[in-house]
Amino acid sequence: MGNWRHVNSLKWSRAAVFLVFAVFGLCISTWAVHIPSVQERTGVSVGTLGSLLLLHGAGALIGMQACGPLINRWGSARIALVGAAAMAATLALPLNAPTPATLGGALLIFGGATGITDVGMNARAVAVEQQAGKPIMSAFHAIFSVGSVIGSLVGAATLAAAWGMSSTTAVMCGACLLLVAVTAPNLFSVRADPTTGVGAPPDGAPSKPLSKRRRLVLLGALAFVLLLAEGCAMDWSSLHAQERLGVSNSLGALVFGGFVTAMTVGRFTADIVSAKRGPAWVLRYGSLAAVVGLGIVVASPALPLTVAGWVIFGLGLSGSLPQVLTAAGNVAGATGTDFSRVVGCGYVGLLAGPALIGWLSELVTLNLALLLPLVAVAAAALGARAVGGDESPAMAIEGKGESVRPR
Repeated sequence: MGNWRHVNSLKWSRAAVFLVFAVFGLCISTWAVHIPSVQERTGVSVGTLGSLLLLHGAGALIGMQACGPLINRWGSARIALVGAAAMAATLALPLNAPTPATLGGALLIFGGATGITDVGMNARAVAVEQQAGKPIMSAFHAIFSVGSVIGSLVGAATLAAAWGMSSTTAVMCGACLLLVAVTAPNLFSVRADPTTGVGAPPDGAPSKPLSKRRRLVLLGALAFVLLLAEGCAMDWSSLHAQERLGVSNSLGALVFGGFVTAMTVGRFTADIVSAKRGPAWVLRYGSLAAVVGLGIVVASPALPLTVAGWVIFGLGLSGSLPQVLTAAGNVAGATGTDFSRVVGCGYVGLLAGPALIGWLSELVTLNLALLLPLVAVAAAALGARAVGGDESPAMAIEGKGESVRPR
């Protein structure tokens, strides 16, 4: 009877974490599709807008580092819930900012909520994954992708219907807050338990246990290079096709769509592969596939081959970061602060990658600049050993007093 209750509570807790990831995707994409409207209303230049957007990144980094100790104290469920509610509420601030100054402040606040949610939901996902006894982290990230697509489509529909920003804000913020309210009772159904982890891979476990500090540094570096590569693809894939192949904006968007679709599909399937072959296998061979895909993109003389290259790149990259986050959450003796630092390293890569491509393209061609993410994913393949299993899979990041009891 107790086991049935545990399985049932695990199911509801997993569904709650799925909803938090969906809310995260909805909020991010809702803001993204309305950036041009906000720019027009505030009257800022493209350069000024770029500087203001950095405040969102800065706020996110501050939020990520601040919530590490909070997870140690209160556990990831509370932090994920508070972060998601704050993100849904503060989304209204940048959407309705009337001046450049208020937009900057709004983005800093919204960024802080974004960072807290990012760390909290991923830490909670690690805890639920541990109790599930099988890899499910990639599926959580797939739901984030689905939420992003839905938010983009809804945003496009409201813009096409000429909705006012106040109406859009009321609908999207209200919907996200409602999802958070639905999530709340079940997010605590399963608490962290320092027992069996998700399992070591059959072929990728380190022959010698790495020290906690060394392993966390390696995982932070992996998160950095993987999200650097993803950020480059998100921001530059469409423009690269237009510049290198001379295609139209709509065909350039097709390239981006191929990458995003491949990332989503890959995330839904990566858990199955990880369960069979281990996380190190997913990271190593996924990264190698990404190298091949980006190599095709750089060498391609035609649009169909370019799309195929970005699809291969997306499929290879899709399951890699979830393996890193799972490993970071299962390092023996690690704390919420440690986990937040690994996530923060990834976020720095996400911000730095597109900027580095822009700077490099001033020195060489954009096509040659894309060798940077190619080198990054090649480095990730070499570092796959770091996610090869936990020598003592204790879920330390969940905070004092949180243990699993079937409800």
